[in-house]
Amino acid sequence: METNVLELKSPEAVSQDLLMEILRNGAQNMLAAAIEAEAAEYVARYQDLRDEHGRRLVVRNGHKPKREIITGVGPVEVRQPRVNDRRVDENGERMRFTSKIIPPYLRRVKNVEDLIPWLYLKGISTSDFSEFLEKLTGVKTASLSPTTVVRLKEIWKAEYADWARRSLADKRYAYIWVDGVHFNIRLEGERQCVLVVIGALADGTKELVAIQDGIREDEQSWTELLLDLKARGLSDDPELAIGDGALGFWAAKEKILPNTRSQRCWVHKTANVLSKLPKSVQPRAKDQIHDVWMADSRQEAEKALALFEQKYGAKYPKAVECLTKDEEELLAFYDFPAEHWKHLRTTNPIESTFATLRLRTKRTKGSGSRVACLTMVFKLAQSAEKHWRKLNGHQLLGDVINGVVFKDGIRVEAA
Repeated sequence: METNVLELKSPEAVSQDLLMEILRNGAQNMLAAAIEAEAAEYVARYQDLRDEHGRRLVVRNGHKPKREIITGVGPVEVRQPRVNDRRVDENGERMRFTSKIIPPYLRRVKNVEDLIPWLYLKGISTSDFSEFLEKLTGVKTASLSPTTVVRLKEIWKAEYADWARRSLADKRYAYIWVDGVHFNIRLEGERQCVLVVIGALADGTKELVAIQDGIREDEQSWTELLLDLKARGLSDDPELAIGDGALGFWAAKEKILPNTRSQRCWVHKTANVLSKLPKSVQPRAKDQIHDVWMADSRQEAEKALALFEQKYGAKYPKAVECLTKDEEELLAFYDFPAEHWKHLRTTNPIESTFATLRLRTKRTKGSGSRVACLTMVFKLAQSAEKHWRKLNGHQLLGDVINGVVFKDGIRVEAA
């Protein structure tokens, strides 16, 4: 004997369902109006073209069969106009009307398409994709199967290859951040180093400049990367490069970007100095180091640095040497606008982005191959790039590029 169970929903759940239905209907109506207007504009554009019998060459011809498109608010039904275009091109091929709003074979909108690599990079197994996407979109997504994800990964590889060959001839970077990020390669039993460069354009926008596979963070790997940037049209050296002192980048920079000044990352430097001190001393020493790079002027920073040397030089000479040997590179930021200092003292643009990727590789015990790892790095960074904020005081970047002199963060007016 079957028992019928009546499922009761809370008022909040009913309200949410109703809201989603309103959103879907609204999206469907807007989409229908947009594609109708697109088709009408196309037909009107060629309304004066006629054949030898006086008949118009481009006319409406009903609608195509209905289909569903998966969106962020669930499935939306569309009925696309059909256009009969009897024009031919120079090769004798029939011209065709193709909607720019709904390209052929589109089954899901871009935000859902972006969701797939995001889920993958966050550590969601490909076998769990359908369940997660069903919860997020409100519809069963048979087309988003593990096989689909595998195909998408191949597409990502092709996207990375095209991106890595793009021209840089129109680019002018005021600053660049550089770092090498290491990952485990599960199927090859080794660690991979991915070299990353992020640049700041004249309008303050931060963008990915390069993501490249490296053997290590050595000089040769960085030399190859920088030569590639030059070969693709990067003609002007950035004004300042920010990175970890352990990188082989600095030796490569002297050869390839001789006009670019060096700024060592204070986060990395602080960690290196503290590692040479007893744990009992580290909290006080960290505060002292903080006083150096947070000083209002180079002179005050130099005083704080001298005080650190006086306090710890006798007992911990290696820690003091680690800090003082790179004094010029550590204090270079004082010769740039004070509004930019928070961006120039660390490699945070890279570190914050790749913290998420390390989470992904930890969950999956590393990528399966070097190519898969490189592709994953590219897609994650590309996704994060959309949310990067402009530099504070970006209106001053033009002055930086044009060689205006700054002292302790303040512009020096010409005499």
